[in-house]
Amino acid sequence: MRALQLKSWKSDPVLTDVPVPEPGPGEVLVQVGAAGACHSDLHLMHEFESGTLPWSPPFTLGHENAGWVHTLGEGVTGLEVGQAVAVVGAWGCGTCAHCIDGLETYCERPDLAPVPGGGGGLGMDGGMADFLLVPSARHLVPLPDGLEVVDAAPLTDAALTPYHAVRRSLGKLGPGTTAVVIGVGGLGHLGLQVLKAVTAARVIAVDGRQSARAQASALGADLVLEPGEETATRIREATGGRGADVVLDFVGSDETLATAAASMRQLGDLTIVGIAGGTLPVSFFGLPYETSVQTTYWGNRRELVEVLDLASRGLLHAATTIYPLEDAVSAYDDLAHGRVTGRAVIVPNDTFTG
Repeated sequence: MRALQLKSWKSDPVLTDVPVPEPGPGEVLVQVGAAGACHSDLHLMHEFESGTLPWSPPFTLGHENAGWVHTLGEGVTGLEVGQAVAVVGAWGCGTCAHCIDGLETYCERPDLAPVPGGGGGLGMDGGMADFLLVPSARHLVPLPDGLEVVDAAPLTDAALTPYHAVRRSLGKLGPGTTAVVIGVGGLGHLGLQVLKAVTAARVIAVDGRQSARAQASALGADLVLEPGEETATRIREATGGRGADVVLDFVGSDETLATAAASMRQLGDLTIVGIAGGTLPVSFFGLPYETSVQTTYWGNRRELVEVLDLASRGLLHAATTIYPLEDAVSAYDDLAHGRVTGRAVIVPNDTFTG
């Protein structure tokens, strides 16, 4: 079968031929219908080196995956051949307290996990191939009626990550509150939709690109701002001087974090989702009182079920640019140079072939 593999750190991926895996007991072979290309993959390819992570190449890329059940390993129940499924990408040990709660991203037994802190496309073979071997049926979520695999795949990360972040702050997003989305890109445009779908908060979007600001307006942002020295001041003016109850920074640069901190309300939540490498100085007088600052990584199976339900009801939709598997290398080049609208999605198979 065809597979887009990262052969070594600090290199571009290559499309190659590899054997079709055979599922063992408890495993499931999925015929891949769609796999999202993520900015984090670019960091993975070009910024990491030996020893940075507890796993290393070679492996097939693609951690945002959906497709159809192709072959069931011995003992697997609850799934049917041909059934459309989304893949929960983080694969932990399955037995520690965090894994039992569904938070396999935060697995506490790396000695038992197949790839500590990783999963399909992150240390183990992912979905940018004709087939994906999933180590346990618990990593699969059946798609609700009306949701196509090509629409579901990017939601497994690009919607799940902001959904998890928003869910943590739901108690601060009631009527009369304000949430700020910094960066209306692949994750940010879905974070904005999540806020509109599940909270009563007023939503302010901040982005330097005119096209992204137009998209934010079309998605229902109540106020759209261009970043600059006056951005935090304008956010405070729009909130009666109080500041934002919740800020989600989907960029994570020094500049955006400074804007986020200056925009906060006392007792607010500042969640850093973007991985641009910025730092936020923290001191007693540096942030409004009792501001909570947190990072976040992905989400859990239960939340993915909820995300897919929202999508099936038309409340969430990822803007996508579609590429066949043979053009996957070009997709990453487009992603690196800002030529992708929404999420880049690789399509190895457009129908289930059995």
